[in-house]
Amino acid sequence: MNEKTIINIGKTLFWLSFGLGNICLFGYILTKLDYFVMGGIVVLEGGFIVNLTTTLILIIYGIFNKPQMKVCFKSILIMLINIPIAVIYAYVGIFTVFSKF
Repeated sequence: MNEKTIINIGKTLFWLSFGLGNICLFGYILTKLDYFVMGGIVVLEGGFIVNLTTTLILIIYGIFNKPQMKVCFKSILIMLINIPIAVIYAYVGIFTVFSKF
């Protein structure tokens, strides 16, 4: 893989996770439908699995292809930007679910 492809992997997963999270958050804020909260939880779980798997693959790829290690880490860092955003969205989702009881 070339450097552009590796960076695009990180950017694509960042924007995909960010976009789906925003759809769930703002969908709930605008409609108050619990389906968006449940969808957000599914997005968090699925995003965690996909991003963790991709991170491990990029690290392994970087180990076996040393010149690409720095680019792999850049791609991983791009994906890691979503973690604080996901924590905020998870807090909103959990607060919303438990506030109904």
